[in-house]
Amino acid sequence: MSLIDAIAHPEVAVASAVAALRAGRPVVLPTETVYGVAALPGDPGAVEELFERKGRPGERLVAVLVADLTAARRIAVVDATFEALAASFWPGPLTIVAQRRSEADLHLGDRSSTVGVRCPDHDLVRAILAEVGPMATTSANRSGQPTPMTAVEAADALGGDLLVLDGGRCEGSPSTVVDLTTDPARVLRPGAVRHAALLGVGLELGPDGAAADR
Repeated sequence: MSLIDAIAHPEVAVASAVAALRAGRPVVLPTETVYGVAALPGDPGAVEELFERKGRPGERLVAVLVADLTAARRIAVVDATFEALAASFWPGPLTIVAQRRSEADLHLGDRSSTVGVRCPDHDLVRAILAEVGPMATTSANRSGQPTPMTAVEAADALGGDLLVLDGGRCEGSPSTVVDLTTDPARVLRPGAVRHAALLGVGLELGPDGAAADR
């Protein structure tokens, strides 16, 4: 395991992460929610390693982190509702599921026509995204297990032998996941952005979404 103090040495952390990702290796990194493990979504081998380390079934797709809305438009079909949510909650803990652009070369698990996209509220991660583009990212834990709060625990959970960016304790709530591919939209996973906040920007949610976030 190669551990870098990302608080004391952010520039080193960014450069090291960029090099590792471009070399086809997953990287453990902090976000404003929980520790994540990331790989470049255009690299099927790196994404496969990410799934293997987590013990995650292929049908459970991983999300994609982006630097901004412009980057999101390159991989997802962004409509007015998507833009309204991004304007209100990005950067921040909201993952938006939309139709995937057919030309986007993404390996996120079993093939799907949709993609979950989020712009994180974390300067270090956005600096990495600015260099490498979108990253396939999921929580840094074994599938079904709690997400560790420290970098070392996260790396150990995934089997070690990884580049690890230590950003201190990550104790935030997971991102809320909203599916815009249904009418009305649904909350697939309740999280840091609450139901009332989503309704406050005019999002219409079906009964399943309302129940999920109570």
